Amino acid sequence: MNRDKRHTMLSRLQAENPAPTTELNFDSAFELLIAVMLSAQATDVSVNKATGPLFAKANTAEAILSLGLAKVKDHIKTIGLFNTKAANVMKTCKILVTEYGGEVPEDRALLEALPGVGRKTANVVLNTAFGQPTIAVDTHIFRVSNRTKLAPGKNVRQVEEKLLKVVPDEFKVNVHHWLILHGRYICVARKPRCGACIIEDLCEFKDKQMD
Repeated sequence: MNRDKRHTMLSRLQAENPAPTTELNFDSAFELLIAVMLSAQATDVSVNKATGPLFAKANTAEAILSLGLAKVKDHIKTIGLFNTKAANVMKTCKILVTEYGGEVPEDRALLEALPGVGRKTANVVLNTAFGQPTIAVDTHIFRVSNRTKLAPGKNVRQVEEKLLKVVPDEFKVNVHHWLILHGRYICVARKPRCGACIIEDLCEFKDKQMD
């Protein structure tokens, strides 16, 4: 895909959704960090159902520690891998309190050093909470980037690096959200909704389904 086609594609996604954001519910960088940690192998809907009551009781690192592991588990037990996730949340909160005054660090290396926080989670927090031009590649973004040929790659890191290289600076802050929403609702895995796609004519996918 050439530069002009990429620019047109991203311009259309921008026009359709000028101020995109995550579908996870959050009111602070801390709440977003916890929500993203819980979202691995889970839907945003299921995470929001759990974090709503949890954050109503405890929405700071200090409050989570005071709540205790057992009660955190009880709040998130409907989410997959909740035992491991709860343990990581408690460990992360302890580090945030003891090393960062309860605040979420605005630094990739420091974020990735937290238990249960990998590159994708760090990218989401840096982008969505702090407005940095990072791109977190999940299964939707990986699929859309490869299927459209916007930024093909054999693994998520290759796709991330390609996106960072080819996406113009004016789109970098929001491209993560545009692609994830496009993959979630239009460019779905099994039967992509090509007939309802605003970038169908620019997409280089060979097996389009126009029904």
